[in-house]
Amino acid sequence: MRIVINLILAAIVVGLVYVLVSSIQEPIAFKAEKEKRERAVVDRLMKIRTAQEAYRNIKGEFASSFDTLSQVLKTDSFAIIKVIGDPDDPNFTGEIIYDTTYLPAYDSIRTVLGMSLDSLKYVPYSGGQAFEIKADTISYQSTIVPVVEVGVRREAFMGAFKDPRFARYDSGYDPKSFLKFGNMNAPNLSGNWER
Repeated sequence: MRIVINLILAAIVVGLVYVLVSSIQEPIAFKAEKEKRERAVVDRLMKIRTAQEAYRNIKGEFASSFDTLSQVLKTDSFAIIKVIGDPDDPNFTGEIIYDTTYLPAYDSIRTVLGMSLDSLKYVPYSGGQAFEIKADTISYQSTIVPVVEVGVRREAFMGAFKDPRFARYDSGYDPKSFLKFGNMNAPNLSGNWER
């Protein structure tokens, strides 16, 4: 009888130790996984922002789809304009010459991004889900300006940690919130992770 009671107590102690270790490991695992996944998504968003800025340099606006972005950056060129003479010097009497050279965008972008333009739209850790992309023009301070917004909800890439119950480990965590750059209401390309 005494052996049975000791075995039951030992099982209870082992169970309590397991619960204690699990309660300590879960917040640590959540934080580590959240940081790893968010860093990968932010890195991809920064590459998309670079690609959008290159697209704007070519077309004067932002791409409203990843297919358009990829197509233009693969086939179009950057115009490099060299100015010979000083158009801002009122004493300059010579002729001002504008020499334009074109460089293929694809070579520059592939080097900067270090990845394929076709895979740019996919959210890391999401199983193939694509980023949401919106682009338009707005009137801002009496000027028509291009705007863009690219992002994804955190629940798309957080996997097993997309449950709202994990907010108890991080008061700022909301799986329904967006990780994004840009703003459809103002000409702003900053990311919400840069605050």
